[in-house]
Amino acid sequence: MDSLALWQRYQKHLCVCPSVGLSLDISRIRFGDRYLAEMEPRIEHAYSEMERLESGVKVNPDELDDAGKKGRMVGHYWLRNSAVAPTPELQQTIETALADIRKFVKKVHKGTIAPPKSSGAAKFTDILVIGIGGSALGPQLVADCLGGLGGEADAMKVHFLDNTDPDGFDRIYAQLKKKLKSTLVLVISKSGGTAETRNGMLEVQAMFEERVLKFNRHAVAVTGVDSKLDKVAVENKWLARFPMWDWVGGRASVMSAVGLLPAALQGIDIDAFLAGAAAMDEITRSRETAKNPAALLALMWHHETEGKGAKDMVVLPYKDRLLLLSRYLQQLIMESLGKRMNLDESKEVFQGIAVYGNKGSTDQHAYVQQLRDGVQNFFATFIVAQCDSTQQKPETDIEVEPGVTSGDFLKGFWQGTRSALFDSGRGSITIVIDKLTVRTLGALIALYERAVGYYATLVDINAYHQPGVEAGKKAAASVLTIQNKVTKHMAADAAPATAESIADAIGEKANVETVFHILSHLAANSRGVKREGDLFAKG
Repeated sequence: MDSLALWQRYQKHLCVCPSVGLSLDISRIRFGDRYLAEMEPRIEHAYSEMERLESGVKVNPDELDDAGKKGRMVGHYWLRNSAVAPTPELQQTIETALADIRKFVKKVHKGTIAPPKSSGAAKFTDILVIGIGGSALGPQLVADCLGGLGGEADAMKVHFLDNTDPDGFDRIYAQLKKKLKSTLVLVISKSGGTAETRNGMLEVQAMFEERVLKFNRHAVAVTGVDSKLDKVAVENKWLARFPMWDWVGGRASVMSAVGLLPAALQGIDIDAFLAGAAAMDEITRSRETAKNPAALLALMWHHETEGKGAKDMVVLPYKDRLLLLSRYLQQLIMESLGKRMNLDESKEVFQGIAVYGNKGSTDQHAYVQQLRDGVQNFFATFIVAQCDSTQQKPETDIEVEPGVTSGDFLKGFWQGTRSALFDSGRGSITIVIDKLTVRTLGALIALYERAVGYYATLVDINAYHQPGVEAGKKAAASVLTIQNKVTKHMAADAAPATAESIADAIGEKANVETVFHILSHLAANSRGVKREGDLFAKG
C-alpha cells in the first residue's frame, strides 16, 4: 500500500475524541473494506449486553454478593458517575465513600489525623500500600504515572508491598526504617483473607513493634464490610476503614477507595481522574461504531487474534510515565479474557490475549528486533503524547541537534517503528493523547475497561469472574497443608530419609515432588531440616 493510500485510510478510520483529548488510529490493521460492516451485528449485541451490565443485571452467577446470595453485579462504571447507578442506595453508597475519602485525606494533610505524639512525628509523610493484584497494580500505575505531575512535589510519598516475598519486606523496611513513625499504612483486601496481603500486614506490624510504635494508630483498612480484615480493624481500633464492594472486581477497582485513597493522599486530583473516566464512558456508550474507540479496539483485537487469541498484544507507550501501563493491562485483559469455558459454561473455548510491553523507545533496543523480523505472533499498540512534557515549565527543552529536540527524536522513533512493522506485515494500533494529565489517565483506563467488556461479548465469555485464580489459591493452600505434615514429621523423627520415604510416612506418596520442594525450602532456610545429598534429617 503506497503512502497516499495509507494517508487516505488513516483519515477514513481515525476516531477523534476531543472531549478527552484522545484519538484512535486503526489504519495499520489490515482489515478488509467489509470487515466493520460484517461485524456490526455482533458489536450491536455487545452494546446491548453492556447496557444490561450497567443497569445492574447480575452477570456473575457463580459468585456470591455481599448478602451471600448467588449472583453478582458489575458496577465499576458507576464509580465515576454515581448518577448511572441502578438504585438510589448504590448512588448514595458511592457518594458517601468518596466524601469520606476527601474528609480523611484533608485531615491527614492538615495534620489533624497524625501519628501518636509518643512517636515524635508531627504529621504523616509517607504511605505504605499493602495489597496484591488489582489492589496494587492500579494504585501503582496511578502513583508512578501521576506523581509529581506538572513539576509539583507530592503531598506524601507512596511505597508498595505487593507480594509475600521476605526479601521484598526487607527492602521496604530498609527504605522506611527511619520513617515508620510518620508512615500511614493502607491494607487493601476485599476478603481480608488474601494470603499475600495478610502476610504483608503481619510483617509490617512486626516492623512497627520492633520500633516500639503503635501499629493501630498508623493503620487504615480498605476492605469488605464484616470481612476478616474489617473485624481486625474494628477490634484493634485502626484509624479508619473504607469500603470495597462485591460489585467491583479487583482489576477494575482503581476508581474505588482502592485507588482513590492512596492517590488523594499522594496529592493527585482524584476528581479530575474520575471526570476523565466518566467522559470516556460517555463516548464509549455510543452505538455509532466509527465514533466509539472502545468498540473499535475490541473489533481490531478480534480481527488480529481471529477471535481466539491467535496473536499477543504488545503495548508500547512512548512515555516514561506510562511504563506500568502494560503491567496494569496485563491483569485487566488477561484475567478478564483468559477463560476456559464460554459464557453459559456449555463448552471449552480456551480464550485469552497475552499482553506484554515496556516503553518506547527503550523497546527498540530490546525486543523490537523480533517484532520486526521474527515470528508474526503479535499486534502492537502504540500510545503517544503530543505534548512532550507534563510540566508547566519543562526543565529540559533544548535542541539536541539544530531544530530538533529529544521529544522530536521520541516521536520519530515511534513513527519509524510503526512504519517498519507495517512494511513487514505487522499490524498496529495507535492511541494519541494531546497531553498526559490526570484526566487523560482516567480516560485511558476507562477506554480499556470498556474494550475488554465488548471483546468478551464478541467471543462469548464472561469477562468479570476469575475461576482460575481461585483454583490457584486452593492449590497453594493444599501445599501448606502438606508442609504442616512435613514439619511435624521432621520434628518427631531425626532419622535421615529420602523425600520418597518421608512422603510415604506422612501419607502423601502421591505428592512426593511437593514434599521434596518443601523439604528443600525448609533446609535452605535452616528451619528444622538439614540436607545431606538426597537425605533430609531433623536439624
